[in-house]
Amino acid sequence: MIARGETVEEAAGTGPDLDRGPGRGREPVRTCIVTRTAQSPSGMIRFVLGPDGAVVPDLRARLPGRGAWVTATRATVAAAVKRRAFHRAFKTAEVKAAPDLADQVAEGLRTDLRQALALANKAGCVVTGFGKVESAILGAEGVAALLHASDAAPDGRRKLAAALRRRYGDAISVIPVVDDLSNAELDMALGRDHVIHAALIAGAGTTGYLARWRRFRTFEGMASASEEDAPLTAGATASDSHDDDMK
Repeated sequence: MIARGETVEEAAGTGPDLDRGPGRGREPVRTCIVTRTAQSPSGMIRFVLGPDGAVVPDLRARLPGRGAWVTATRATVAAAVKRRAFHRAFKTAEVKAAPDLADQVAEGLRTDLRQALALANKAGCVVTGFGKVESAILGAEGVAALLHASDAAPDGRRKLAAALRRRYGDAISVIPVVDDLSNAELDMALGRDHVIHAALIAGAGTTGYLARWRRFRTFEGMASASEEDAPLTAGATASDSHDDDMK
């Protein structure tokens, strides 16, 4: 029964800050429990309570139960913990929001990025090896994105940047340059050794990967870079000679 002055959501135990779980009552927007702004769920992260009361990131927005939404940036997630926003949203004193919750989200997004690259590879959208990447850049179809290991040496980066400029000229800025994963992470995602440089060609796998990459970069407060404006990673050490087909 709904009491006088009580909303339907409050009577149901959800409140305006919580959704009703996957597949139920889908609204086109969600309200961030920190900023109080309503926006598309694509720019937010959903959190649910685990059985022990711990706040759990639901990056795919598929976990059952009531969900609280936070703008998908590290600063906003950290603010949600600091301001006890999850306690207010879930309306229980049993909420356990870990101090490193933002780090948990970042690691989850990073894992998601590796998985997306593996899927793109299975879909035939990934080219690896310096020579093959250079040939793909200069080929008729070109590439949709360029990948470097975060610890790649500057020499290979410069040579592939030059190839991009020859192929695309002033339009080089439309080619994303991804260097957020290490040599070891690229090896893990692609199932091969010593991957220093790779390229993505057009396809559904590439679209999915770049969407996850942009989400990760946005969360960490980093702009999505092109080869023209991407700085070389300080302390880069991975030798390009490890990359097969390196010239």
